[in-house]
Amino acid sequence: MRNIIFATGNKGKVLEVKKIFKGSQFNIIALSDLGKVIDIPETGDTYEENALIKAKAIYDIYKEPVIADDSGLSIDQLDGRPGVISARYAGENCTFDDNNHKVLKELEDFPQPHTARYVACAVYYDGGEPVYSIGEFEGQIIKEFRGTNGFGFDPIFLPDGYEITCAEMTTEEKNKLSHRAKAFRNLKAKLEK
Repeated sequence: MRNIIFATGNKGKVLEVKKIFKGSQFNIIALSDLGKVIDIPETGDTYEENALIKAKAIYDIYKEPVIADDSGLSIDQLDGRPGVISARYAGENCTFDDNNHKVLKELEDFPQPHTARYVACAVYYDGGEPVYSIGEFEGQIIKEFRGTNGFGFDPIFLPDGYEITCAEMTTEEKNKLSHRAKAFRNLKAKLEK
């Protein structure tokens, strides 16, 4: 069994990724299990850069293999925005609602559908060459908020082939489809080779 540190303070992400790696040769260790949760500034211009920044920062402390991720929402009519700044799209210290309202305001002059996708990049880093994996989750942005589950843009994100938003899905339903789950399942497959 090989230990891998997951460079996140998000307990939900840790549970999701531990489930994905369950039964594999890898044991996922949360930062909180090591007694530290470190806030690492995401200064990259791409999901890959931000994921690697986080992985390298934790690797430099523990000298153990690390996985990390970065994700966001890409809207076609907004030329891929909000992208890597999805979490702070409406400014520093903004709320999820602030971000959602900003997106809807920017889409007012565009015809529907507002095609979009969630994008996640997962990375494995052990001091050598990083191993990357990308996961995408296609859908569209709708004009009304629906549902109370999830977070971020989930209340206005309608996945392709579904009549309910991500915020109307259970966590289990969303995790089966999610960009992050796809990225980490693919990363696990690459590491097992």
